[in-house]
Amino acid sequence: MTEILAASRADEWRRLDPSRTVLMDLDRGQVVLELAPTFAPELLRNLRTLVRGGWFDGLSINRVQDNFVTQWGDAEGDRPLGAAAVRVTPEFERDWSAELRFTPLPDGDVFAPQVGFVDGFPVAGDRAAGRIWMAHCYGAVGVGRDSPADSGNGSELYVVIGHAPRQLDRNITVVGRVVMGTDLLAALPRGTQALGFYATAAERVPIRRVRFADDLPPDERPELEALRTDSASFSALVEARRNRRDDWYKRPAGRIDLCSVPLPVRKVPAAR
Repeated sequence: MTEILAASRADEWRRLDPSRTVLMDLDRGQVVLELAPTFAPELLRNLRTLVRGGWFDGLSINRVQDNFVTQWGDAEGDRPLGAAAVRVTPEFERDWSAELRFTPLPDGDVFAPQVGFVDGFPVAGDRAAGRIWMAHCYGAVGVGRDSPADSGNGSELYVVIGHAPRQLDRNITVVGRVVMGTDLLAALPRGTQALGFYATAAERVPIRRVRFADDLPPDERPELEALRTDSASFSALVEARRNRRDDWYKRPAGRIDLCSVPLPVRKVPAAR
C-alpha cells in the first residue's frame, strides 16, 4: 500500500472541497468530516444552516458506545434550532442514475447485490432496482433520528467507531465520513449508561466550535486531499489488500469486504 501511494500520480488525488468539509474542534484536537451532497443534499442544507447559526458550538459528545458509535448533539434537548428545519425528508437511498461514477468492488456483499465507491465514499446498491445508498463503514457519519423517518434533521450526528453496522443501511441517512480525527472519537471513554450515554454532564466531551471550511479564512482550512476512487492507483490498492503478498501473509484472502478497503487521505504536498 505504501509503495502504491508513493508511486501515485498527482492527478489521482482530489482536494477536499471546502464547501462540503466540516471542522469540529475539541479540546484534544480537530475532527474533519467530508460530506456527500450526491447522496444527502437536503440534510446537508439543513446541517449548513445549523452550523452557520453556531448551533453545535458549546454542545457536547454525549454517547460513546463500545464497538458502535460516538454521538454528539444537544444533551439537554432544549436548544432552539433557529432557522433550521425540524423535519427533513429522509435520504436513506437515491436513484442509481447514469451520472454516478461507480467503481465496483469485485467480491460481492452480504447486504446488497453490488458494492463499491462513488466520489470517495463506500456505497451499496441494487442496479436492477435502480437504487444506491451510502454504507455504514468505519468512520461513516450518520444522522441520528427517532422512530419517524423524517425526524433526523442533522442536530444529532454520530460516527461509526466499531465493526461496520451495515444493518443500519437504508434506515438512517449517512451524510459523509471522517477523513481526519477518527482516532480522537474512537479513543474517548465509553459511556456507562444504556447505549453508551454518559451518566453525568461532567463526563461529556465539550465541542468548542463546528464550522464549514469555506466559512473560514484560507489559513484556517486544512489542506487535505483524498485518493480518487476511480483512479488506477486506487484499483491497485484494492487488489493489494485483497491479495496480500508481503512475507508475513502465508495465505492471501483473495477477496475483501467493502468496509475493509482503505480510503487514503493525506496533507497536500508542499510543492503543490
